[in-house]
Amino acid sequence: MSVRIRAVAACAASLLALSAASMAPAAEPLKTSALSLETGGPMPAEQQALAFDHADLKFKILPDKKAIEGEATLTFTAKSPLDKLVLDFDRVFAISKLTIDGKPLKPSAWTNPEGRMTITLPKRVAKGKRVTVAVTYAGVPLEAKRAPWDGGFVWSKTESGEPWIATAVQGDGCDIFWPCIDYPTGEPKLVDLHITVPAPLVAPANGVFLGMTEKDGWRTYNWRAKAPNTYAIALDVGPYEELTATYRSRYGDSFPMSFWYLKGRAEKAKALFAEFTPMLDFYEQMIGPYPFRDEKMGVVETPHLGMEHQTINAYGNEYRKDVYGFDWLLQHEFAHEWFGNQLTNADNDDMWLHEGFGSYMQPLFSQWLHGDMEYMARLNQMRVDSKNRFPIVSGRQLKEDEVYNGDRGPGNDIYYKAANVLHTLRALVGDEAFFKITRIAVYGTPDPKPGNFSPRYLGTKDFIKIVNEVTGKDYGWFFDIYLYEAQPPELLQAREGDDLVLSWKTPKDKPFPMPVEVQVGDKIVTAPMAGGNGRITVGPAVPVIIDPASKVLRRQPYLENYQAWKKAKDEADKAAAEAKKKAAGGSK
Repeated sequence: MSVRIRAVAACAASLLALSAASMAPAAEPLKTSALSLETGGPMPAEQQALAFDHADLKFKILPDKKAIEGEATLTFTAKSPLDKLVLDFDRVFAISKLTIDGKPLKPSAWTNPEGRMTITLPKRVAKGKRVTVAVTYAGVPLEAKRAPWDGGFVWSKTESGEPWIATAVQGDGCDIFWPCIDYPTGEPKLVDLHITVPAPLVAPANGVFLGMTEKDGWRTYNWRAKAPNTYAIALDVGPYEELTATYRSRYGDSFPMSFWYLKGRAEKAKALFAEFTPMLDFYEQMIGPYPFRDEKMGVVETPHLGMEHQTINAYGNEYRKDVYGFDWLLQHEFAHEWFGNQLTNADNDDMWLHEGFGSYMQPLFSQWLHGDMEYMARLNQMRVDSKNRFPIVSGRQLKEDEVYNGDRGPGNDIYYKAANVLHTLRALVGDEAFFKITRIAVYGTPDPKPGNFSPRYLGTKDFIKIVNEVTGKDYGWFFDIYLYEAQPPELLQAREGDDLVLSWKTPKDKPFPMPVEVQVGDKIVTAPMAGGNGRITVGPAVPVIIDPASKVLRRQPYLENYQAWKKAKDEADKAAAEAKKKAAGGSK
């Protein structure tokens, strides 16, 4: 997702009587429950017993009513005997029909009081057998107030007054608009999307385009996607025009690139589209093959900032120019095709694998394009913006809000601080090992080629294991400090005669044998720091510069002083602006 702290807010959603045929009347309006506003955490045992084979999803979008009609046909294989199906689904929707393996169930066979729908099966489903549930529903979905920082639908209009609609549900989950398993590991193996919209609107979506039909003033767009991340399944509707081209890969194959942009913005769109090819060149060279080349590389212009929707990334950065020469938002969201969609975190607690790598790709791309100056400038700003209030990884299963909310968890540190952790790891183990580690983490193989890998789940412990296997060393101490502690290590220094004495100070006095380079005059000397201590003879040499290439993330008190000053200044400026506004209002 875009680089910001998420503020998840409960939004009310009322039922809408679309028609007696499509929706049963409600006794009173229902609100989205607290459970539906959450995503992740411990998965119910009934959902752990399911392998999600196929989701066939039909949506009819009703812009004038800010409503949808839906039909979700979901096929599962039982990993253990099943008496019940448990799905996550927002209770604001009225369900008009529910079937199991094509046979209707009575309303008494299912309940959904809090957004976790429990269906009592007509008969037990044996281990290894399939079961298909079909849910027909309609209603007013949760509306996002500040997408993508909160989840839901964005109902907007273009400058010419045409409907412009998008979903951005990472904050609150897939259950906001279709019945699903709202956990990182709940990916369906295959998804078919059938999106019906008022003609002549266009509805690009995930995966491969299977055609469009038009009847009675409605268009239905059909798409198919393999193993999409649960929050990466997206609806985008608008008066779009499409730019297309073929990307010819360094691996000898080719695949389509598409950008759906609002009509009237062709020149800006063409300039942004020109960034697609060099961006793909970078990722395929530095990381490996684009994972979804048998589908497409797609981007769609949206009325919110952005989101990593698999093969149809949301872009809403308004074509801003950047001092670094490329659109950071486009490049960041595209990073998630590797770090988020191909490699999916096993739990929200491992979200740094998405956002840390996704954020590190902007400095790395700057280095690839223009050299070290811009690489270091970006990383330095990320270091300044790190908070160090909570560990990047807690070691327990977390809900999404417990990670992204900076008042409860690491917040933006999973982006900024994690990017600097990766920079430090790269400097410590060297480029060859670092990129081999990255390829194995993403693809499960050090030599990925089109066709020899599949989407995979990964946790922090899995990543650490890969680091140790590739390097042949135990780097548990590195991650124990940088990921599992809030405060970075501090390097203490003192002079004893001709010697510079260095020692690492760490939370809870944890071991941290991080070597440190020191420039002594015109030479670079490395202090091994065995046991966390080191001594270098420097004599009268000048200059003496510790860590001259800025390889090591560490505590810097001067940055903390700046951060405290900046926070106080921002609060004072805000108070002054509010007072001025209040005074102006009172003088009228």
